[in-house]
Amino acid sequence: MKDRRKRGLLLLAWNRLFCFVIVLIFSFGFTFSTLRLVLRGTFHPQLVSSWRTPAMEAISGDSPSIYIRDIVLFPDQALIFLKYPRAAQLFTKDDIDCIYFSPNSSQTQLTLSPASIDGEYLDLQIVRCPLQPRGLSVSVSVKSDGYLPIGPTYRWDSLAYAAVIDRDNSTVVFVKGLHLRGGKVADPSRFECVYGWDFTRPKHLLRSQVLSIAQEIVRCKTPLSILSASQRANSSVKVSVRAIGRPVLSSMARPDHHLEPDPPARKQYHMCVCTMLRNQARFLREWVTYHARIGVQSWFIYDNNSDDEISDLIESLEGGNFNITRHVWPWIKTQEAGFAHCALRARDSCEWVGFIDVDEFLHLPLGLSLHDVLLNQSNEVGELRASCHSFGPSGLKRVPVKGVTVGYTCRVAAPERHKSIVRVEALNSTLINMVHHFHLMGGFKYVNVERNVLVINHYKYQVWEVFKEKFYRRVATYVSDWQAKKNVGSKDRTPGLGTRAVEPPDWSTRFCEVVDTGLRDRVLEMFNDPETGILPWQEQKDDQEDTDFVEQNSRRIKNVASVIL
Repeated sequence: MKDRRKRGLLLLAWNRLFCFVIVLIFSFGFTFSTLRLVLRGTFHPQLVSSWRTPAMEAISGDSPSIYIRDIVLFPDQALIFLKYPRAAQLFTKDDIDCIYFSPNSSQTQLTLSPASIDGEYLDLQIVRCPLQPRGLSVSVSVKSDGYLPIGPTYRWDSLAYAAVIDRDNSTVVFVKGLHLRGGKVADPSRFECVYGWDFTRPKHLLRSQVLSIAQEIVRCKTPLSILSASQRANSSVKVSVRAIGRPVLSSMARPDHHLEPDPPARKQYHMCVCTMLRNQARFLREWVTYHARIGVQSWFIYDNNSDDEISDLIESLEGGNFNITRHVWPWIKTQEAGFAHCALRARDSCEWVGFIDVDEFLHLPLGLSLHDVLLNQSNEVGELRASCHSFGPSGLKRVPVKGVTVGYTCRVAAPERHKSIVRVEALNSTLINMVHHFHLMGGFKYVNVERNVLVINHYKYQVWEVFKEKFYRRVATYVSDWQAKKNVGSKDRTPGLGTRAVEPPDWSTRFCEVVDTGLRDRVLEMFNDPETGILPWQEQKDDQEDTDFVEQNSRRIKNVASVIL
């Protein structure tokens, strides 16, 4: 009797469990494969988003499975991330309109052309739409097929936006909205990592330990079931972070499992460079060509919302046997996070990586190569710090035709800050950096390089036509908004310029305290064609006029410097 009663109770318990699971399946949209995995002890739920099905019905024609995966609202744009089938042809700017309508209505209130379209971000196409009027929602309309219903929409100031599974199987998450102190490690016990498919259902999320947290970078202990899920094609698992006792931050960060688990015995490249840029295509050829000559072997270009056809230029440079990779990085004012992300990507192929901007040139006054300098370092050196000399407009009022290294020859006397070349295997696991340098693991040290060995020519204050672009959404984070009257003493601001993009009358003669032609002379020696006088990055037109202009400018800048000094 007792055995029968026990079997009866056990059967009742199993019946209740079965009914509960069936209700769970129909309530939350879990697939049968999800049920099987749950019963086997691994957690791989596949939630079917309620907004995806209407997207397939709303758009007709040859592309029924294209849908909006995410929308991120920036201060001046809405970024719409389109998901495609692998074989589908990407849209062009002429194929799409940005449409705006009231949340409770399908009637279009406004139609605008997209600011730009990019199709290279994690198999997604990014449509950048102008900021919508207050109270309206934004979507896109395919001119030949119809509209795409709105996808999940997030505010940029509070969002987990990217994630990478590192070689030790931890997840590195990049998060906006934590408001942590720059350059400081926070207490990881005050936070937790959260994995799942639908962050509106907290009971169905996996929680894990925060291993380290600093700035916008969080390193999480990755659950085994998530590791398995992230290796599957088209995995939709997401990760986010929350402070204990506070809500989970919104997330569109899906862990990208592309880093090699075991480091190669020998790196492919001895010296690489990472940079983040926006609309710098016209200066890129000179920057790459010069640095290739002095020893840079590979370039990682983080493109921060350029709309100047930079992808075409990079493609042409690749055809010229320069090893360049372009990584679309749409996240504004995240240079530290972008450099940390780049360090992870470059680590498997590069021994040393320099983190510099496109207006910064590594200069070796003694005529050495970077290879010579790096080989001279002991094994405990993890970072080289080079002083930066800031150059001014040098008397110019238009972009120098022979490039920045030849055109700008007058600078501020005292160096400003420094930039670094790091041994990437020596970086601290927190990936903390201040743009100019990283934190290193224990046992490694940094050295300040003598200026006659290595210095950086920073062409910071160029002609006004170029410099004024810095007033528009800078990639750096030190001054969040140049038009805001705060942080007025920051070195990231220009002394005496203020908060408005208005050219001072004496702009062309500012920042000229020392005439420095060292890099100009070396560039002309290395690259100048003896017959034509043309440099490799120079437009081949109006050559005599260009030569005359450079000679006249050299005389002018000497006069300017003599007056100032």
